[in-house]
Amino acid sequence: MAEMTAIQKRRCEQYTSIFENDTTELQYNYCENIYDGRGFTSGRSGFCTGCGDALDVITRYTAYKPNNPLARFIPILMKNRHSHDDDTNSLQGYCEAWKQTSDDELFRQFQDYVNDQLYYIPAMVGAIKMNITTTLGKCSFYDTIIQHGGGNDRDSFGAIMNRTKLAMNGTVTNPIDESKWIRKFLEIRKNVLLKPTNIAYGPSWSQTTDRVDFLLKLVRQNNWNMNTPIRVKTRHHDQIIYS
Repeated sequence: MAEMTAIQKRRCEQYTSIFENDTTELQYNYCENIYDGRGFTSGRSGFCTGCGDALDVITRYTAYKPNNPLARFIPILMKNRHSHDDDTNSLQGYCEAWKQTSDDELFRQFQDYVNDQLYYIPAMVGAIKMNITTTLGKCSFYDTIIQHGGGNDRDSFGAIMNRTKLAMNGTVTNPIDESKWIRKFLEIRKNVLLKPTNIAYGPSWSQTTDRVDFLLKLVRQNNWNMNTPIRVKTRHHDQIIYS
């Protein structure tokens, strides 16, 4: 079984939240332009206005509550999805509307749903395909797909996974092999952060290698179950995962 337990998933989501928002608390109301070529980044999973996942959250919510502050942005977001447009000039007031709407528990539930459909479940499917069994291995997959996306481009989670499979001559075959396999996966991911194919990602991604370095630290510590407490101390962050 590849899916993490509820406790394991919570720890992993806290880890990702530290590097997304410098807190272990999921930030449903977060919104800003981090200039990574994807437009505004918003919500608990960094849903982007330039790549379609923010649109997915908003359209699902709007189907239940049509008169919401974000509904007016749907036509623009639909155009951005097809053109991969990262321009935010036509989205004046978007972040204010996102933050306002995030006070609604239903909107938060749709963020959770889209996160699972687009990121968590595909990451766990990847874990099944690669025979990843440990919590740390699965969390490495999940954290990667959150940052790199689940598309087909050379900087994506799928590309990193397939490059690792090629480099390791196949999938994981035993626990010792998983340690080596995940280490290689994270090394390849770090190289993508430093030298992405899409140069628009470079300025922001190159500053986030501590996100991968700490996962590699957990590998060296053999903390494959992500046993807590985990103090995540890097050059940019200092947070503790307690449970």
